[in-house]
Amino acid sequence: MKLNYIVAVATALAGALLATSCKGNGGAEAAKVTTITNPLPLKFGDPFLLHASDGRYYMYGTSLADGFEAFVSTDLKRWESCGQVYKGGQPGQWNVDCFWAPEVYERNGKFYMFYSANYRENPTNEGENFKLGVAVADSAGGPFTDLYDRPIFNPPYPVIDANVYFDDATGRTYLYFSRCCYKHPVESEIADKAREAGDYESIEESWVYGVEMKPDFSGVIGEPVLLLAPPTKLSDRQAEWESRSVTHKEVGRRWTEGSYIFKHGDKFYIMYSANCYQGAHYAVGYATSSEPLGPFTKADNNPVLQENVSKGGIVMGTGHNMVLTMPGGELYCVYHGRLSSNPGERVVLMNKVVIDETGRLTVEGPTTIEQEIAY
Repeated sequence: MKLNYIVAVATALAGALLATSCKGNGGAEAAKVTTITNPLPLKFGDPFLLHASDGRYYMYGTSLADGFEAFVSTDLKRWESCGQVYKGGQPGQWNVDCFWAPEVYERNGKFYMFYSANYRENPTNEGENFKLGVAVADSAGGPFTDLYDRPIFNPPYPVIDANVYFDDATGRTYLYFSRCCYKHPVESEIADKAREAGDYESIEESWVYGVEMKPDFSGVIGEPVLLLAPPTKLSDRQAEWESRSVTHKEVGRRWTEGSYIFKHGDKFYIMYSANCYQGAHYAVGYATSSEPLGPFTKADNNPVLQENVSKGGIVMGTGHNMVLTMPGGELYCVYHGRLSSNPGERVVLMNKVVIDETGRLTVEGPTTIEQEIAY
């Protein structure tokens, strides 16, 4: 009798603690130091890490067929599941399937989730019909419900990988996204070379765009601006690393996707991923600008994050990153990768970002050794 009572109380307390952590009760604490080792105990793609005002860390990513789940941590080392925090593809919703790349932002006491999914309206029966949506919740642990029963906007091509920048200095909000490779063949010297070698008849490309978004997220203002695209000339130093999926005969596509923008000093940094997300050569570069909508100049030290198997390591397929500023001001890159022991599974990793006095950005990864983080 007493034993059953103790077990019942312990179970109730454990459930209450998990519910509390996911619902975000409690206040922020002073910065502490934790030790983590990559990969984190989380297995999904396109990770996004939110440090909420309650002091907890919430991780979202691409994992479920019909929506998104979240995980919560107080120390970046131990993670608990919040379960499914957004469910899509239901009758009456604008989306159908392919729920990808959620990003969650805390604004004015609410939490907004931007994500990609296939649009239910598909009159021409396109194979890829991805659009961007936004859902809202009272807690970082959900549940999230769609803010509108439609995509944010409806461009004439499929789009994925929503990223948002809030310019508090001007009061403007900017939306960044990737136009998909689907039905987007682009002529270039790389495409010419692949065609001459008999590898591919054409090379499709995805490009990153930016556009101002309405403050209520109900639409965009003006036309999207092309910010990043793969090089067209073989002499461009970026061409080699951004074309590896083609040159290694993985697929006849060149991606520029998974963008993430942030401001450091007086400069805007936009990080992006190139190559096939399913392949070993998925990698991250960055570009800089003095304005949120560019023009952007790609960095001469790209890629700043790539596989280390060729150097004796065990990590490959590194990409779709974001950058989080820790309470002490240090920057950390959160991204997914694949381990050579199980390349079919995506795992989550974190590494420090360093920007030197010249504005040059580097990522101290990928690593699989212990690292200390002030959180």
